[in-house]
Amino acid sequence: MKRQLFNYFAIAGMALAMLVSSCKKDANNQMKNPNSPSANTDVTTEPRATTWQLVWSDEFNGTSVDGSKWNIDNGNPGVNNEREYYQSSNVSVSGGNLVITAKNQSVGGQPFTSGKLETFNKFTTTYGRIEARIKLPAFQGSWPAFWMLGANINDPGVGWPNCGEIDIMEQVNTSSTILGTMHWNGGSGHVQYGSSTTTTPTDYHIYAVEWDTNSIRWYVDNTLYVTGNIQDNINNTGAFHNPFYIILNLAVGGDLPGQTVNTGALPASMLVDYVHVYKAVTSSGAPIGQTITLKGFNNLYVSGENGTQAMNCNRTTAQAWEQFTIVDAGGGKVALQSMGKYVSSENGAQAITCNRTTIGDWEKFTWGTNADGTITLQGNNGKFVSSENGTQPMTCNRTTASGWESFKVNQ
Repeated sequence: MKRQLFNYFAIAGMALAMLVSSCKKDANNQMKNPNSPSANTDVTTEPRATTWQLVWSDEFNGTSVDGSKWNIDNGNPGVNNEREYYQSSNVSVSGGNLVITAKNQSVGGQPFTSGKLETFNKFTTTYGRIEARIKLPAFQGSWPAFWMLGANINDPGVGWPNCGEIDIMEQVNTSSTILGTMHWNGGSGHVQYGSSTTTTPTDYHIYAVEWDTNSIRWYVDNTLYVTGNIQDNINNTGAFHNPFYIILNLAVGGDLPGQTVNTGALPASMLVDYVHVYKAVTSSGAPIGQTITLKGFNNLYVSGENGTQAMNCNRTTAQAWEQFTIVDAGGGKVALQSMGKYVSSENGAQAITCNRTTIGDWEKFTWGTNADGTITLQGNNGKFVSSENGTQPMTCNRTTASGWESFKVNQ
């Protein structure tokens, strides 16, 4: 619930009340409201044959912050009535931890100093498991957070809340309550959805979200406590299908913790043992959540044709129509999404298309790998997708896979 560009707490009391009330509900009986993304965790889905592959991390085992991974912010963010001035000297790496220290120190017109790091323009992720092992200071006036913002926040016409925000962990004052929240533009302005759980904040705990094309799920020490539904951009949740960057900070004072600060508790530090980002990989090795290109035997790219006609494998360069996001379709199968629509095998009865808004059996494929590094796509009809060597629209009617049925990924 921390904003870079916008003070959204005009109705802070109401927002906090919503979160407090939601913490009384378990994962199968969550807060429901017209603005929530229908976060129904009692809806069953097919089992996922998925494992997590580490794709980015910082173990904080050095002696200073890794500048290739993190930016260190300076100044007061000018939001939420926070009372700290962020500066580099409040951020260090020691004893295998990132150490963010809040101090009773006046700088830049603010009565306190603290630290904030983010990966903007250095690392982003779309989907995956994002986790950190953190020990919190928990003093009156503290507001530590581990969170993410949409990487397009500074693009013209975007800003907050259009970019979306995922608060993986927030905690205030001496409370044992941990908040997990998503914020976005529901179509007519800022809306949020989330819940809370309790833990011992001054001990190390693992705070995480698991995020895919269907949902965002919040965990503390691998225990799920709330799920937000983002499937098919429900309730204008399209922002959560874009790249996000990571933020760690320790605010002092503000709308959520209040303006009373226990100066006798300062200096106080937030310790981060590590930050890990994982991508989901199916048992067959499909890169779930990644956006890829496919190149056929003719060395040309597959195009979704923006869903306006049958798909072809005849593009010399890869632009938006030639990019596909790999989606976990359950049961070890995948779906391919381009321009917001899914590829359909058409059950092999006609040329394949990329015009489906939801995933049914015809939109599910088995991802196969070949010894030479190429892949195959086998439809639910048991037949393989063929590039047709780019001479005609692609099909899904081959009983065996050879050259035309093999594709290079991201080449």
